[in-house]
Amino acid sequence: MSQTPTPAQRFRYAFDNVMGRGPIALIGLLLVLTLALVLVVATLMVISGIAPGDAKEPVEFVEAFWLAMVRTLDAGTFGADTGWRFRLIMLVDTLGGVFIVASLIGILSSGLEDRLGEMRKGRSLVVEEGHTLILGWSPKIFTIVSELAIANESARQPRVVIVAARDKVEMEDAIRDRVPNTGKMKVICRTGDPIDPTDILIGRPMAAKSIIVLGPDTEDPDAEVIKTILALTRRVRDNAGGPRLHIVAEIRDERNLQVARMVGREDVEFVLLGDVIARIAAQTCLQSGLSVVITELLDFKGNEFYFSAEPALTGRSFSEAARMYDTSTLCGVRRANGAFQLNPPPESLIESGDRVLLIAEDDSLIRLGEAPPASDEAAIRVAAARARLPERSLILGWNKRGPQLINELDTYSAPNSIVHVVAEDPAAADAIARQCANLTHTTATCAVADTTDRRALDAMEIASYRHIILLCADDVSAQRADARALITLLHLRDIAEKTNTTISITTEMLDVRDRDLAEVTRADDFVVSDKLTSLMIAQLSENRELGVVFRELFTSEGSEVYLKPAGDYVTPGVPVNFYTVTEAARRRNEVAIGYRALAHAEDAAREYGVVINPRKSEFVTFTDRDKIVVLAED
Repeated sequence: MSQTPTPAQRFRYAFDNVMGRGPIALIGLLLVLTLALVLVVATLMVISGIAPGDAKEPVEFVEAFWLAMVRTLDAGTFGADTGWRFRLIMLVDTLGGVFIVASLIGILSSGLEDRLGEMRKGRSLVVEEGHTLILGWSPKIFTIVSELAIANESARQPRVVIVAARDKVEMEDAIRDRVPNTGKMKVICRTGDPIDPTDILIGRPMAAKSIIVLGPDTEDPDAEVIKTILALTRRVRDNAGGPRLHIVAEIRDERNLQVARMVGREDVEFVLLGDVIARIAAQTCLQSGLSVVITELLDFKGNEFYFSAEPALTGRSFSEAARMYDTSTLCGVRRANGAFQLNPPPESLIESGDRVLLIAEDDSLIRLGEAPPASDEAAIRVAAARARLPERSLILGWNKRGPQLINELDTYSAPNSIVHVVAEDPAAADAIARQCANLTHTTATCAVADTTDRRALDAMEIASYRHIILLCADDVSAQRADARALITLLHLRDIAEKTNTTISITTEMLDVRDRDLAEVTRADDFVVSDKLTSLMIAQLSENRELGVVFRELFTSEGSEVYLKPAGDYVTPGVPVNFYTVTEAARRRNEVAIGYRALAHAEDAAREYGVVINPRKSEFVTFTDRDKIVVLAED
C-alpha cells in the first residue's frame, strides 16, 4: 500500500481538523460555503442571462448577488419567484441555503448547550476581590458560611467563594438548604481540586482577603490540607512581592502539625481540631454552662473579641482602663512588640503602641466612657480561697480524642482524682496506657461495655461520679454516633430521676442539628465538635490576630474562663451594678466578663442564663446559685 495520501484522504483529514476546532471554526466554514454558493449562482445568472420572469433585460452582477443571497438565507422568498428558468436556479440556491441555515442552527444550539454545560460545571474564573475563599468541602462549611454572613452584615459587597472537588450545582443546593439566609452575602461555588495549583486559581486566592482550607472526609484529610497549602504557597512564590496571604487551615492529627507549619510558615494559622475539642470538653466537664459561654465568645452573633488601639489609655493601669468602658469589657493587652497578655496584672501599665483586647457586640460600639460610678463597697465580698477537691469523672464512649481529654482533665484536676473510661472499643485501654502514662493528679482506669445498654449503665453506680463525659465514636457516621449518644443520654437522665440524683453531663455532639434533639435530656453542656471548630475558623478568617487569644484561652497555662459563685464576689440579694462586680474580680486578680443566672439555665431563648459583656452601669441582683464568668489563672 502506498504511503502517499490520496486526495480523498487529504480532504477527509482537513475536514476532520476543521470539525475538531469547535463551533467558531464550523460557523466560519458555513460562511465560506454560503459566499461560495451565492457567488456561483450570481455568476451563472449573469453569464446565462437568467432573470426573474418580469425582468425585461438581464440583471447585473450586484443585483444577481443580492437575489441569490436573499434566497439562500430565506427559503420563503422562493415562493414569489416567476419564470421557470429563474425558479429552477433559485430552487438549487434555496436548497443549498436550507442546508446551510439548518447546520448553522444546529451548531449554535450545540455550542450554547456545551457552554451552559461548562458553566454548570463551575470551571469559570471568578473576578471577585476582597472575598473569603474556602478551599475544600466538609460539614463545617455550613456553620462557617452562616457565621461569615453575620460577620459581614455591614460590609459593602460581601462574597464567599468555594472551590471544592464537588459538582457546582450540588454545592449550591446544599448551601441553599442548610444556610437559607445568607443576607446580602453572595456565595459563589466552583468545581476544582484544591490540591491542584491550576484549579486554585479559579478562586483568585491572591485577591482574597482570607483563605480557609478545610480537610475532606477521607482517611487522611491532613495530607489533603498540606497539599493545598503547598499549592497556595507555590503561588505566593510565583507572585513574589505581592500581598501576604491570610490562610486558616484545620489539622486533625497533632503529629502532622509540625510538617504543616513548615509548609505554611507565617502565612497560615492552624486550628488543631482534636486539641481544641479535648481542651474545651475538659474545661466544660468541670464547669457547667461553660460551653454556652465559649459559644457566645466564638460566634458572630452577640459579643466577640476585638483588638483596638486607644492612645488615650497610654500611661493608665489595666484596672483603671477597664473601668473606662461601659459597653465593652477590657480583658487583655497586645504589646507593641507583639507579646500578648490575657488578664494581665491589674497594676500593669498600658504603653504607647499597645493595643487592647475587648469583648464587645461590635467594634463600632467600642468607645471610652466618662468617669465610672463608684463601686458599692458594702456589697463587695472577699471570699476565702476554696480548697480544690479530688474529681471523680466518668467517660462513656471512646474516640481518638480520648487520651488527650484525659491528659487535659489531669491538668485541671486536684490530686487523687479518678477518671474511669467505659467504652465498647477494646483498644481504649491500650491507648490510655500508651498516651496517658504521665498523669500527675489523676488515675485513669478502663472497662469494656456497651454504653447504650441500660443494664451496663445501672452497674456503673452513676451517682458516684461528679462529672460524666459522653464521647461520640469517630469510626461511624456523625448521625449514627449522635444517635447512640442520645440513647445513652436518655438512659442517664432516667437513672438520675429514679435515684433522685443530680448528674453533671457533658456531651460531645458531632452534628449541630442534633443539639435541639438532645436538649430534651437536659444535659448540662454540649460540645458540638464541628460547630465550635467552625466558629473558631470563621473568627480567625476575619481576624488573624485572634490566634494568640485562642491559644491562651484554651490551654491550662495562663488565664482561662471560669464560672464562680456570685456570692464570692458580691452579697446575694443586693442590687449591684456590674462595675461593683468588676471591682470585686479585680481584687482577686481576675477579669469579670459576664454572669450566669441559674433561674434561666434551661431557657435556650435566653442563652441558658449566660450574659456576656453586660452593661456595667446596669444593676443586677444575684442569688446564691448564680455564677460570675471571669478570666482567671485558676
